[in-house]
Amino acid sequence: MSIVEVDESNIRLDQYLSEKLDMSRSKIQKLIKDGEVLVNDKKVNASYLVKDTDKIEVNDDFSFDIHIEGEEIPLDIRYEDEDLLVVNKKSGMVVHPAPGNYSGTLVNALIGRGSAKGGESFRPGIVHRIDKDTSGVLVVAKDDIIHEKLSDMIKEKKISRIYYALVDGIIPHETGTIDAPIGRDTDNRQKMKVTDINAKNAITHFKVLRRFPHSNQTLIECELDTGRTHQIRVHMQYIGYPVYNDPVYGRRKQTTEFGQFLHSKKIEFFHPRTNEKISIEVELPKEFQEYLEELDRLEKENKV
Repeated sequence: MSIVEVDESNIRLDQYLSEKLDMSRSKIQKLIKDGEVLVNDKKVNASYLVKDTDKIEVNDDFSFDIHIEGEEIPLDIRYEDEDLLVVNKKSGMVVHPAPGNYSGTLVNALIGRGSAKGGESFRPGIVHRIDKDTSGVLVVAKDDIIHEKLSDMIKEKKISRIYYALVDGIIPHETGTIDAPIGRDTDNRQKMKVTDINAKNAITHFKVLRRFPHSNQTLIECELDTGRTHQIRVHMQYIGYPVYNDPVYGRRKQTTEFGQFLHSKKIEFFHPRTNEKISIEVELPKEFQEYLEELDRLEKENKV
């Protein structure tokens, strides 16, 4: 049984779950019809309009034509015990399977190494996700109890997450806080945007680490108070400094194959069972670091 967090209102249940679970609408409708979906512990119709106070439970122990298999994919594990692990995800790796992409994901790799159960569950152990082209650390639970505790810790802001991002433009101030609600873009439901319509509060703190005037770019550190979909990417675009190479929210077309220059640098929390402090920080990907070195070289060459 999976619990689906509701972060919108006045969207049809079948449409909402289809987007959240990356399943076809027809499969979601079958689940609802078969009584495998409960909203506030009650069966409802597919046309039910969700509210952001709803609790949705989905029985994902169902049998469809998709079965998630384990694969032998190397992972960069930075911490592991019997309850959880912290993995340094490569840019380009999808976290969980989705229609048309049922292999090669982090979930397939976790199942392959015995850190998660296979089957029809699309997100076994995944507490929080980072985008395909975002690199860096994320935590994975090994059982449902730890998963629930870690999920609660994220909601209660007990897990610190630090990101590095290279953005287009020169940010003039040293620090800032972006407090702007994020919701789905009604013109393009594949995108998110700052909006008051069906939105959730979103807060991002940032500080400038390095400016590159010649290339008109700024390296920043971001800390999340909330964890909305595409939060840093949307917030930085909103204030006029989009993440460099972002194919969706960027100022220009991608200039390298690396994807957006956004990296989950550090995660810190107290272990939900032992209360041990877990603090994991990972280096920037090679492509990210080499690009910064090139920017630094250009700055020195053009320094007057």
